[in-house]
Amino acid sequence: MKNTTSAAIAFQGVSKRYGRVQALDDVTFEVGRGECVALLGPNGAGKSTAVDLMLGLRRPDQGRIRVLDDSPAGAVAAGRVGAMPQSGGLPSDATVRDVVALAVRLYGARRTVGEVLEMAGLDEVARRRGDALSGGQAQRVRFAMALAGRPELLFLDEPTVAMDAASRRAFWTSVRQAGTTTVFATHYLDEADAFADRVIVLAHGTVVAEGTPSTIKAMVGGRTVRCVLDAPEPSRLLALPGVRDVGVHGRDVTIRTDDADGTVAALYGSVGGVRDLRVSGADLEEALITLTSGKQVA
Repeated sequence: MKNTTSAAIAFQGVSKRYGRVQALDDVTFEVGRGECVALLGPNGAGKSTAVDLMLGLRRPDQGRIRVLDDSPAGAVAAGRVGAMPQSGGLPSDATVRDVVALAVRLYGARRTVGEVLEMAGLDEVARRRGDALSGGQAQRVRFAMALAGRPELLFLDEPTVAMDAASRRAFWTSVRQAGTTTVFATHYLDEADAFADRVIVLAHGTVVAEGTPSTIKAMVGGRTVRCVLDAPEPSRLLALPGVRDVGVHGRDVTIRTDDADGTVAALYGSVGGVRDLRVSGADLEEALITLTSGKQVA
């Protein structure tokens, strides 16, 4: 492991149990200062418990956690940590500016109201009341509140829920410009692939993989062949060299194979009529499913 003093977050042998449920089991990982890290895994993997422990909302049964070279509760109490929950009510009769101004005052005016509004992309709706905000705009207000204290560490839980594609891109630009160490959980795996410096994958309360998005994808062997066929026959496609799985939707065909060259050659040689052929490695979703399913990876 890296030197703990260089890490924004350090979990060392952390375990947490709720009754008969082992939520985390001897978990060890680090998040380096300045990193943007995606915490991924299926429901029940232990992500929420890990975040609760990082925020000092719960204490581990075993192991040690350090956040910014302090205890989690100590770092939060000092205002060094900002958190953006997935949901949470906003005052219906207060304007966006009022809500942001309150957050700024609570943190001792470490940032100005105008600065926070600009960083969160809220200038145009600053006079709008909470009950008149769209879902995406409400998420940006929660983001502004998390930024108000100029945190060194930022937690984001499903941050772009209810945002359209353009808003999601703008949001991640704002996160990057904030310049904080960031840990986020998301079901939009394209965001993890595009914006995370590193990914930590949890399953059944343990870390099953960690590394850059490219490293995680490379852990899953095989390639994906996509093409269009006039009359695809799944049984015939499954018999091609190297093929381990076939998906057919109308004339669109997706083939997962351990021998892309042999599969493609057989497609052209024995099936024919192949159009719009594309060959790619596993995407992050495929890698995540494989890594958290308990199956062996190549």
